[in-house]
Amino acid sequence: MLTLADVIEALTNIRIKTATVITEAAIDSRQVIPGSLFVALPGERVDGHDFIASAFQRGASFTLTQRDMSASYRTLDLRGSLQADSTFDLTPPLCLRVDNTLLALQQIARFWRRKLNLRVIGITGSVGKSTTKEVVAQVLSERYRTLKSPGNLNNEIGLPLTILRLGSGYERAVLEMGFYVPGEIALLCDIAQPQVGVVSNIGTVHAERAGSQEAIARGKSELVQALPPAPEGTAILNFDDSLVRRMEEKTRARVFFYGLSPEADLWADNVEGLGLDGIRFRLHYKSEAMHVHIPMIGRHSVETALRAAAVGLVEGLNWEQIIHGLRQGHTQLRLVAVRSESGALILDDTYNASPESMMASLNLLSELEGKRKIAVLGDMLELGPYERQGHEMIGMRAAQVATMLITLGPRAHIYAQAARRAGMKPSRIIEFEEIEPIIDWLKDNLSKDDAALLKGSHGLRMDRITTALEIHS
Repeated sequence: MLTLADVIEALTNIRIKTATVITEAAIDSRQVIPGSLFVALPGERVDGHDFIASAFQRGASFTLTQRDMSASYRTLDLRGSLQADSTFDLTPPLCLRVDNTLLALQQIARFWRRKLNLRVIGITGSVGKSTTKEVVAQVLSERYRTLKSPGNLNNEIGLPLTILRLGSGYERAVLEMGFYVPGEIALLCDIAQPQVGVVSNIGTVHAERAGSQEAIARGKSELVQALPPAPEGTAILNFDDSLVRRMEEKTRARVFFYGLSPEADLWADNVEGLGLDGIRFRLHYKSEAMHVHIPMIGRHSVETALRAAAVGLVEGLNWEQIIHGLRQGHTQLRLVAVRSESGALILDDTYNASPESMMASLNLLSELEGKRKIAVLGDMLELGPYERQGHEMIGMRAAQVATMLITLGPRAHIYAQAARRAGMKPSRIIEFEEIEPIIDWLKDNLSKDDAALLKGSHGLRMDRITTALEIHS
């Protein structure tokens, strides 16, 4: 386990004599457990230094600080030179003074990762990172002791925190890597040292910040560029996405393609969506072909299954282990299926939205049985130059799939315009600017044989619709 000696060595290159164990690193004082290292990060709205007292009260042993706290707590200043044979009072609670707490957190994680003998799988892409991470970890757990990054801790803060949870008993780590600005994934890879990199797809999400799909592709490709050369490193790439496929040219690692094309190393056909009963497909690898039925919802989930199976193959699992892992548990992270008071099926997929994930959700709606299929679609944010194109594409698909289209937000009017152009009757389209009238309409109009999809960017908080409609015991 991580010790105070490791932390000090990571920051000073000096190893001191102490066996004090650090149970976990935390940046939120409410999540501190006894023996923790609390990292006081300054922020735009909240400064972690204001919660050092709370962290110590909850049992933190040490804190990283970039402020002088010596008036309140004993402090060991790590900015200058230390002598290994010096005597320090390391009794908790103790503040560790550094120049920059975020950089210090990253340096500790970088140091700790290099002490561990394990393989790291890094996962990135515009859509499906978190679900892929969950399923990959599920598959690898069939053979190895595996740690996955919790929730969406996929950035310059969350990834180091995850690495510091690793102990010597772990054999694999599955880490999600998010992209917001150029160089971010390169930084994460420098810390995590992945041997396997998985790239799902290049969509338009975050195009408002990145500028274009090509810019997003450049950012995501930092993962495959950071991989070690073959045979140690392997890049697992989506053959069906041309921007991802071209990343083959940017890596020294072995390339393993997956997709729906027979040209891929691992591919699937005969994909059949079974609604809430999962999906069925035929899997092909070399001369082998297998029929697979797994509980993941929606035809698009076959790509998640292929990614996880590819990682399993690269990491030495056999087919029995891989398919058993794919069949385990509830792997639909963010899509929630509940019943309304009227008995209607509500599909809440409101965690986030991009044209790619919107299309996948509408395709799922098309697979469901029901008297009416109602698409409740909110704005997609951060699409930048793809905003109109993305909303028009989804509006046209909604016209093909849905019996009724209900929109929320100013951008969502584009859905309605496109749906009318695609032939949807105006009487079947209702446009709203607020959530409350949508709730009222659904309460008054949903019947037990209806299926309603709720989908929109997280900032709209459309999950409030589900909360208002679902049956409460």
